[in-house]
Amino acid sequence: MNKTDILLGLQWGDEGKGKLVDVLTPHYDIIARFQGGPNAGHTLEFEGTKHVLHTIPSGIFHEHVTNLVGNGVVIDPVIFAKEIVGLKEKNVDVAGRMVISRKAHIILPTHRLLDRASEASKGTSKIGSTLKGIGPCYMDKTGRNGMRVGDLLDQQFESKYQALKGKHLQLIQGFGIADVYTSEELAEMEAAFYAGVDVLRQLTIVDSEHYINRAMKDGKKILAEGAQGSLLDIDFGSYPFVTSSNTIAAGACTGLGIAPSRIGEVIGIFKAYCTRVGSGPFPTELDNAIGEQMRQTGREFGSTTGRARRCGWLDLPALRYACMINGVTQLIMMKADVLSDFDELQVCTHYLFNGEKIDYLPYDIAPEYVQPVYVTVPGWNCDLTQLQAESDFPTALSQYIAFIESALEIPITVVSVGPDRKQTIIRSDRALIPA
Repeated sequence: MNKTDILLGLQWGDEGKGKLVDVLTPHYDIIARFQGGPNAGHTLEFEGTKHVLHTIPSGIFHEHVTNLVGNGVVIDPVIFAKEIVGLKEKNVDVAGRMVISRKAHIILPTHRLLDRASEASKGTSKIGSTLKGIGPCYMDKTGRNGMRVGDLLDQQFESKYQALKGKHLQLIQGFGIADVYTSEELAEMEAAFYAGVDVLRQLTIVDSEHYINRAMKDGKKILAEGAQGSLLDIDFGSYPFVTSSNTIAAGACTGLGIAPSRIGEVIGIFKAYCTRVGSGPFPTELDNAIGEQMRQTGREFGSTTGRARRCGWLDLPALRYACMINGVTQLIMMKADVLSDFDELQVCTHYLFNGEKIDYLPYDIAPEYVQPVYVTVPGWNCDLTQLQAESDFPTALSQYIAFIESALEIPITVVSVGPDRKQTIIRSDRALIPA
């Protein structure tokens, strides 16, 4: 019986998971999303064209692969339908390559309105929600009120929908925020929602836990694709500035119905520096010209929201923490090319936490408690985007990789030197990627 490998982000999201899933997909038979919703923006670039996926797994461009949307994912039928239309325009056979879990939860129009009202009520304390209705949908899931994909096929669908909509509208009134929505706006949202529901009903809907376990038993190779990043995990991230799901490796077990003993490689992706979108603590943030240079060179703007990402130096205590809670077996370093213009780089190796020097992530990393401690290392100060092999690496890049590997005691098996799938260098002497 085969095991399922997991690929996930180790920072605050936006690490480049979509590109790497696309690169690794030829090694697998099934790519399975296990959590998150349409706030994800997995960007793939090949043949000169950029593609952004929100809910659909990143293996969808490969003919031989089945893409599974697992039970841990929350689906907005409107965004999902638009995604399908966009892929069909690129001649991608979405229906033939994708199956959806019957137990995945559905985002209603009123979930989005609830999200809007909740964030507005927080004022300056807002958490930076993408306002996609994801948090309220997960709240209904844990509150045992939610609607699932399986309900779309139920004769009682309409009555279930109206009952949950009514509860949401009452909750929105309770926030006391004026002009959250108009009746005309809600009617337009509902029209698009029902059209999206009709699209979902035409797709292959499965009992995904049985589907994926049968696939493992049949010898299929499976890659579980995470969304967001480990430092946004609802339990282990920088709470409350987190997402609403478990973004770590354990989330693949609950989000797909896979036993822990059936997990194989845990592939952790990180940028050669750090970024964060929205609110929340960020110890190594550079709110200066260097941070702006990283932002512009790295095109650090959200693929889903367009929001500018905050940028900063690599944070080893946070990265070490993410590796620990995920049980990472191999690392992939992204966007090394973005640092090509710097003569020197800084790396955070420790924190000063209440005056004590520590090398781990504490309970609270707010700036009043934590100050980063840096070491300076040489930059490579040359273009990496044309490199073809590790033997072409400048000495400073090889030293940077070795420094990180030594600190984390985990091999870096792949280095990305550009956005295109071809700009991906596998370090052949260390690679643990399946053949």
